[in-house]
Amino acid sequence: MFVERQGIIVYVHSVKQAKALRKYGNVHYVSKELKYVVLYCNQEGLERMMEKIKNLPFVKRVVPSYRPFLKTDFENSRPDKAKEYDYKIGI
Repeated sequence: MFVERQGIIVYVHSVKQAKALRKYGNVHYVSKELKYVVLYCNQEGLERMMEKIKNLPFVKRVVPSYRPFLKTDFENSRPDKAKEYDYKIGI
């Protein structure tokens, strides 16, 4: 019963309207300085949800988050020698 979720970044004219976005998904973060809201919703109806949000009068722009599609397991990552030395000493 695991539901795939994806973030949507919604740029708004004023942060006061961020409260109205709660009915479209979970509001994760609100930036007062840059005037954007990070909203999480289900991945299956994402395009339809983005169109609904885009048509709201207080929304400037809607951008999907590409985090679910990025590879997060890194290969050939070598640990830093200085840190490895510190861990062996027990500092």
